[in-house]
Amino acid sequence: MISRLRVFFDNFTLILIAVVLAATFIPAHGVGATIFQWLTNFAIALLFFLHGAKLSRQAIIAGVMHWRLHILIFACTFILFPILMLSLQPLLRPLLGDELWVGMLYLAALPGTVQSAIAFTSMARGNIPAAVCAASASSLVGILVTPFLVKWMLDADAGTTGMLEAVLRISLQLLLPFLLGHYMRRWIAGWVERNKSWLKSVDQSSILLVVYTAFSAAVIGGLWTAVSPSALLILSVVCCVILAIVLVATTWLARGLKFNKEDEITIVFCGSKKSMATGIPMASVLFAGGAVGPAILPLMVFHQIQLMVCAVLAQKYARRCKDESAECEY
Repeated sequence: MISRLRVFFDNFTLILIAVVLAATFIPAHGVGATIFQWLTNFAIALLFFLHGAKLSRQAIIAGVMHWRLHILIFACTFILFPILMLSLQPLLRPLLGDELWVGMLYLAALPGTVQSAIAFTSMARGNIPAAVCAASASSLVGILVTPFLVKWMLDADAGTTGMLEAVLRISLQLLLPFLLGHYMRRWIAGWVERNKSWLKSVDQSSILLVVYTAFSAAVIGGLWTAVSPSALLILSVVCCVILAIVLVATTWLARGLKFNKEDEITIVFCGSKKSMATGIPMASVLFAGGAVGPAILPLMVFHQIQLMVCAVLAQKYARRCKDESAECEY
């Protein structure tokens, strides 16, 4: 049974599903919920501290050099997604309901992935240095941009105070640890590099902890009475359609603006993906209590779909590169 599931899901996704089930049947409550919330806050700070320690200054400088590519990726991530989602509001909001619709808007405001975007770009023989820079910069910029986008899309009449409060909370819980990690890179970069294999488990454990805490609060608040199996199926179809539209749009834009094949691959994989590693911790800061679960559910569904679709797409690009070796070698 497990081996069959692994055909469609990686090990981490299977564990993620198990954590959601654990939160559904054994949710944290009372003093336990308070303890888990403190552990979650610590894990999020540690996660972004390590992100800061991993990002080299050379990568930041190199990223500035290919500005046309990065502007297009940023536009797809932070402009195309929100415009697309808002334009579909008359259709999607009644179809999904208010709670999942909020999650879709949150999804649209998130930065792109780092690890998987780079991995798929490498698999497809794209511009790997540009992918590293674009993905890292998107994650960093998203810490500041995402709260403003979320506030703007969720409540167009919200005052500046609400936005500034959200940015301040994000800055203290996410950006400050990130900057501290980057500052301490000169002393700990070697240690981080030598121990990156087991430090990867810190990333994953942080996400699992946030998911359990968020879904525990959501379950106690009645999440599964509000979200039916049919709603989950509809959500999955909607995520497939959104991803398909963005993949077509990024490909068309890359070709229309005369980027070469390696850059096109980078734009497609970095401009069409959304980060669960950043989105789940950030949701625990932006949303209160039981609202976190429904807010991250569309992200979790979209994340799995994007992994499966982009894996197939990367293999297709790689095969094309073998047939056009002169164009794809670099």
